[in-house]
Amino acid sequence: MKKQTGASPFRTNTGLQEAPASTGRRGFLRGAGAAAGGLAVGALLPPGQSSQAFAAEPAAPAAAVAAQAELDAQTRRILRWQGAPPANWTRTRAGVDHDVLIVGGGQSGVAIAYGLRRKGVSRVEVIDQADPGQAGIWTTIARMQQLRTPKTLPGPEHENAALGFRAWYETLHGAAAFDALDRIPRVAWADYIAWFQKVTGTQVRYRTRLVDIEPQGELLRLQLESDGVRRAVTVRKLVLASGYAGAGGPSVPRFVRQLPSAVWAHSSTPIDFRKLAGKSVAIIGAGASGFDAAGAALEAGAAQVHLFSRDPYLNYTNAPVAQPAPAPAPAPDRGHAPLTEMADELPDAVRWRDFLQRDRRIASVPLDSLQRAVRFDNFNVYIKSEWTEAGIDRAGKVMGKIAGKTRKFDYLILGTGYRIDLALQPELMHIHSAIALWGDRYRPEPGEESAAGSAHPYLGRGFEFLPREPAAAEYLRNIHCFNLAASVSFGIPVGDVPSTVHQPGLVAAIATDLFLGDLDVAAHRRYALAPDPVPDAAAYQKALRTI
Repeated sequence: MKKQTGASPFRTNTGLQEAPASTGRRGFLRGAGAAAGGLAVGALLPPGQSSQAFAAEPAAPAAAVAAQAELDAQTRRILRWQGAPPANWTRTRAGVDHDVLIVGGGQSGVAIAYGLRRKGVSRVEVIDQADPGQAGIWTTIARMQQLRTPKTLPGPEHENAALGFRAWYETLHGAAAFDALDRIPRVAWADYIAWFQKVTGTQVRYRTRLVDIEPQGELLRLQLESDGVRRAVTVRKLVLASGYAGAGGPSVPRFVRQLPSAVWAHSSTPIDFRKLAGKSVAIIGAGASGFDAAGAALEAGAAQVHLFSRDPYLNYTNAPVAQPAPAPAPAPDRGHAPLTEMADELPDAVRWRDFLQRDRRIASVPLDSLQRAVRFDNFNVYIKSEWTEAGIDRAGKVMGKIAGKTRKFDYLILGTGYRIDLALQPELMHIHSAIALWGDRYRPEPGEESAAGSAHPYLGRGFEFLPREPAAAEYLRNIHCFNLAASVSFGIPVGDVPSTVHQPGLVAAIATDLFLGDLDVAAHRRYALAPDPVPDAAAYQKALRTI
């Protein structure tokens, strides 16, 4: 065995380095934690970059208490200045339980519910199948130490900067601490989202999942299951804020599905990395999730970690380029929030080719994620090494056929991403065949075909499903798809942090539909054409004169 270096000084059930209990997540949420949960990360950084750029020093207890008091007082002022949300203006309808039901209580669902409330739409329910505190990915399956996006991107605050991450973080830790961050530490983001949900008063019904959708004219009758008990609710609007796995699930090669579940896992599922101590671990996929899983396994004491890529090289952020790009980038259409939120206005051909460019390029890995794994001597990378078969030997080890050769491992982790296939979503079982896909609406030029792209739903400007056949299944326009399936229509992986810039547009579209749906043209005509009532002249009678 090669010598292992850089081992974690302490471990958790995820294998990620975290602070001791006194400065853990709960302490952080109270304002007492370290800026990055106490992560020891100096060895992960590029030459010349100090660890202070990754995480600030833990605040002293007295300073933390004072910072928390300041945050509480500041938040009260913000909410007072902002004023109470408008009173609900939607019309009550017989047989309708909620105007909007949102599936997903993570960062997207919470932010969308808040945005609707600020628009005056408050008959909204948010559900999530997870336990309280476990919604979303940040405390469960996310294994990166920093977010993969710039720290200055807009978040769930809907243009109220005082409720944004930066205001929260700087109030607790100071402006210098924010300036010193490279990117946002994952545990800090998780604590911020928990704080945001709390201060905005967004309620989530946990341990509840959407089972089925039954069209009822323009309404939607939803079958929900809570702790094994079924109930039905009727809604006007449904938002699927169900994340990356909400439109088909993890992408798992067929040769892996036949393996016993005890010897493999997809990176999108919880993994107890402690059980991999002393084991030989194989990882398929050289994207960010693969490297994050490798880092977690190594920190948990895995004897050997072998990461396999079918591509001829690894792509990582800020990498020196050996060969120049064949063509300059087009006019700016990426990386700037105001431009990102207009991506759905691009012509279909441009949106399609943007997807092809993202889909065909070699996945990029943040440099710190790569260095987190590479610093271990017992970490091994194989390029041009595609898995084609897998099995189990008599000793229970995983056998993989890789580039024509057979290797054996104790455990297999898939960093193979997600697939889009609406037919695989149980709640869409009775309606998916009516949904328009890109394959129905767009015919690519020869050589630009993509089965994966064609499987994405072709969405309207409000993220709504559209019917495959004209003038059919109009109820689909009341189902808004704010998850990974929207990535071709809107140009980015929807559900991740960068897609928060699209949430105001989604909220506005839902509010507009509800407003127009409540319009009673006949009643409006009677009102508009009715003569004005004549007021009593007593108030001005004394001053009344004749010519």
